[in-house]
Amino acid sequence: MIERAIVHMDLDEFFVSCEKRNNSQLANIPLIVGGGDRGVVASCSYEARKFGVRSAMPMRMALKLCPDAKVIRGDMELYSKLSREVTQIIEEEAPLFEKASIDEHYLDITGMDRFYGSYKWTTELAQKIVRETGLPISFALSINKTVSKIGTGQAKPKGKIQIPQSDVRSFLDPLPIQKIPMLGDVTYQLLSRIGVRNIKTLAEMPVEVLQQLIGKNGIEIWKKANGIDYNPVEPYRERKSLSTERTFEQDSIDLKAMRSLLTAMCEKLAHQLRTEQWLTSCVVVKIKYANFDTETRQASLPYTAADHVIIKTAHELFEKNYQRRMRVRMLGVNLKGLVHGNYQINLFEDTLEMLALYQAMDKIKLRFGFKAVGRAETILKDNL
Repeated sequence: MIERAIVHMDLDEFFVSCEKRNNSQLANIPLIVGGGDRGVVASCSYEARKFGVRSAMPMRMALKLCPDAKVIRGDMELYSKLSREVTQIIEEEAPLFEKASIDEHYLDITGMDRFYGSYKWTTELAQKIVRETGLPISFALSINKTVSKIGTGQAKPKGKIQIPQSDVRSFLDPLPIQKIPMLGDVTYQLLSRIGVRNIKTLAEMPVEVLQQLIGKNGIEIWKKANGIDYNPVEPYRERKSLSTERTFEQDSIDLKAMRSLLTAMCEKLAHQLRTEQWLTSCVVVKIKYANFDTETRQASLPYTAADHVIIKTAHELFEKNYQRRMRVRMLGVNLKGLVHGNYQINLFEDTLEMLALYQAMDKIKLRFGFKAVGRAETILKDNL
């Protein structure tokens, strides 16, 4: 069996680096990108991290730890643009790659050693990204996605590391278990209470015991601790669209009800985005009138899967589109330019309450069905 060569590339302190790129005065100072007083930290500079500031931390706590930090609201449009630039560079060079998030990529360069040194090639690709975008990047080259992702974390900032099969155990064993991807705080606390704090101890546990202790995820965590990961690099792709339409039983001129229906359709599509881990960069609203004339309008927006962003854009398009004041036969919403990946929620626009609300609503919808919870105004949609 051929040993795989999997690269994980991660842009260092991405949102912060984007801001520094556009303003050199932000270099070498504690910098936080995030929401207002009730929001959370989306990203922070290494200077801020020295004070204990971390991503997803409540802004109030971050400013208590680092009161002299400069806070920037954030510009998702800029970050999305620079993310696309990095992806385009990788797309030009890499035979197979996956966009895992707005600032992360996996590359499968298995077999490249026969023609060109894999580590040298990846180093030159990283240098090209830095040269053409001005953004710092770190990477690790190893045998699978798990080990390479952990490796990148150890190499940061502006670092690189190669971990061949023969070195995987010696690399992983001394690391704390928090370094394992997808090992959450609850699992960490549970394992810590029984004395399991480094990866070596975790890897040596009987897999059956681990499964009994933490459930079905126990097997996956055990595999990761042992450097086992057969997950392939998923080819980067943009799904064409997600859409929904509603043809009325009777042509309607009820604006209030149509606006409520529009909100409900956006909620449904946004929930589908988050469930299937897509983000959209374009909203299209379509209106078909009673005489079968059809009008569409679209608007580009920074990558998002948030209800309130999509709803606001759709309503703005509807108001611009619905000019004839004729009866409407059909109303539709289409989300285009979808990118697959585990993208961050727009932390610098959402408050803690908003983040918690989306998580709670998605859990309820997944358990009890989509119609189990929604905005109050959408109850009008069934009256059309």
